[in-house]
Amino acid sequence: HQQTFLNQLREITGINDIQVLQQALKDSNGNLELAVAFLTAKNAKVPQLEEATYYQTALPGNDRYISVGSQADTNVIDLTGDDKDDLQRAIALSLEESNRAFRETGITDEEQAISRVLEASIAENKASLKRTHPEVWSDSPNPYDRKRQDNCPVGLKNVGNTCWFSAVIQSLFNLLEFRRLVLNFNPPANAQDLPRNQKEHRNLPFMRELRYLFALLVGSKRKYVDPSRAVEILKDAFKSNDSQQQDVSEFTHKLLDWLEDAFQIKAEEERDGEKPKNPMVELFYGRFLAVGVLEGKKFENTEMFGQYPLQVNGFKDLHECLEAAMIEGEIESLHSENSAKSGQEHWFTELPPVLTFELSRFEFNQALGRPEKIHNKLEFPPILYLDRYMHKNREITRIKRDEIKRLKEYLTVLQQRLERYLSYGSGPKRFPLVDVLQYALEFASSKPVCTSPVDDLGASAPASGTLPPQIPPSTTEQQGPSSSDVPSTSPVQRSVIHKPFTQSRIPPDLPMHPAPRHITEEELSVLEGCLHRWRTEVENDTRDLQESISRIHRTIELMYSDKTMVQVPYRLHAVLVHEGQANAGHYWAYIYDHHQNRWMKYNDISVTKSTWEELERDSFGGYRNASAYCLMYINDKEQYLIQEEFNKETGQILVGMDTLPSDLRDYVKEDNKRFEKELEEWDAELAQKAQQEKLLSQIPRAPAPSPAPVQAGEPEYLEQPSRADISKHLKEDSVQAINKALAEQEDRGPEAIMDTGQSNSKVHLETVYNSYGVHI
Repeated sequence: HQQTFLNQLREITGINDIQVLQQALKDSNGNLELAVAFLTAKNAKVPQLEEATYYQTALPGNDRYISVGSQADTNVIDLTGDDKDDLQRAIALSLEESNRAFRETGITDEEQAISRVLEASIAENKASLKRTHPEVWSDSPNPYDRKRQDNCPVGLKNVGNTCWFSAVIQSLFNLLEFRRLVLNFNPPANAQDLPRNQKEHRNLPFMRELRYLFALLVGSKRKYVDPSRAVEILKDAFKSNDSQQQDVSEFTHKLLDWLEDAFQIKAEEERDGEKPKNPMVELFYGRFLAVGVLEGKKFENTEMFGQYPLQVNGFKDLHECLEAAMIEGEIESLHSENSAKSGQEHWFTELPPVLTFELSRFEFNQALGRPEKIHNKLEFPPILYLDRYMHKNREITRIKRDEIKRLKEYLTVLQQRLERYLSYGSGPKRFPLVDVLQYALEFASSKPVCTSPVDDLGASAPASGTLPPQIPPSTTEQQGPSSSDVPSTSPVQRSVIHKPFTQSRIPPDLPMHPAPRHITEEELSVLEGCLHRWRTEVENDTRDLQESISRIHRTIELMYSDKTMVQVPYRLHAVLVHEGQANAGHYWAYIYDHHQNRWMKYNDISVTKSTWEELERDSFGGYRNASAYCLMYINDKEQYLIQEEFNKETGQILVGMDTLPSDLRDYVKEDNKRFEKELEEWDAELAQKAQQEKLLSQIPRAPAPSPAPVQAGEPEYLEQPSRADISKHLKEDSVQAINKALAEQEDRGPEAIMDTGQSNSKVHLETVYNSYGVHI
């Protein structure tokens, strides 16, 4: 698990120093997001927060966020110890920096701050982020750590910046119809005459390796499998080395092209005078009709599409992106007879069973001269109704679009009116009008209570100070201050009395709080009645405006909810997520298990259960530097896309190895045998080690010399003989035994020497070996 995090940190940050990565992971207590922040903020330490608090701090309107930047470098607090005071000081420091940043910039979004730090770090370390050395997952030496548990999905090993490969392949593999097409693909019968060109030379071997890979994902006993052979073929096509991160959209385009070419070869071979049908085209490609006006001339043309690109910047949800993509230019000019303006509409005429949206989250920054990632939040639904974009519904959709446009214009007017009620005034500070009227009512109803300011000063004087008796205003004005009456040691008296006459002159009576000085009961009654009535009117108007705005919002939201516009449902099948920046990052996928009705997270070798809430957090964007990069929807009415296979004779559902063709079943069995042999070798090695340890534990220890007296409290240590020492002693004793036998029999004949010498030597050797616990 730790190794998985380390590899992800390497991919996201581009740092290859294992000690730095381990320290960051340790300081963040295993929290991957905080570890990334530590590494990209020049090792700045921030206090550890609970996960719930971490995401809560990034919510809009929350001015408490984790500040990551240069300020943190100058105030580092060691949190590795157990001192709670350090933790409190660290939290206080973080809040202080956050508030200061908020006051200076007005930005409170945590991820915007982290994004700026990441971009600065990328600019400074461009060379390291290009990854001159590929990152490869390290296998555990214990094969049981790599053993598949029950029927858990199989992961894919990262063989060097190949998380993009894993995310796309897993999304397609879990599409059961696509899986069946790949597994049941048979090379053309005239394969011996192929390849006839470079394309076939590349596509057919890749299809073979993809079949093998899919077969292992179905029936392997391993927790994850190695896709190196398929990846090696892809590298040549991308014309890049394994140290470069590939783009998911680029790879998906390339993959579909290859699969289309491979199936086209097979389709051309099987056609009977008819135009060959390519299953990849039928599965992933659709058509739309472009209707428009170009320089006053109308045109219509049909185009085919695979992945449908959508702009993210400036939109809040997927429908807004689609609306913008379906309309270009001046839409009004399309319906007018005489117009020189240009514009066009797109209408889907044929939707593919698998509809893939490519979210354009990268744009090139001309000022900085490098690409940047767009972190804006973009929501998308689990069920997407596409009726409003179909050509057959174009007239209804146009009517609804015009109605929505009219409602939005009216909505803008209402919002402007409401703003005048909620932010009233002509100065820099504005207040809700209902509050202004309430303040005026409170002012009008106040009764003036006049007292001398000197009385207030005496009431608020400290206990240790003394004030002189109150001087009547007339005396003060006529005679002026007297030095004999006012002690020079009283600072309060100096500040009140010893000032020039023009500055110390105090009005005889002032109201304690603002209140009207001259108002009759009749005037007050009329004014209070008006203010009460006006306040009630403003409250009613504000409420009516708010209700009207809410009602218009609901009308717009439900505009396409009538029965005629919910006939083309598409269900979200997979979400490909990218975390990082434009030129560095990590990919993983959320894939919906249609039979278990749950989301699964596929992150290279790790496959875990997930939830829609986790998917939202990682995919919508806006709060973190992770966001969806590709959305895969499937037609919810086409059940064959996710339907299991059945045995035609028994009607039973086919699972696991039973779904594989015979050649792939044999291939998987051979790989499983190799893995089982690896498990057996591991067990044998452990048994051998256990036997050796048991053998060593049975060897009697040599009598140790009388130990020297030791001081109280010091433990006595007895050295355990090593295997090398035992072997040396055995050899020496064996040589001594043989020499002794030869010396005793040197006066006897050769045969006697051989008989008795061998016997005595054997007995002596047995004695020697037995003394060491070794039986021969």
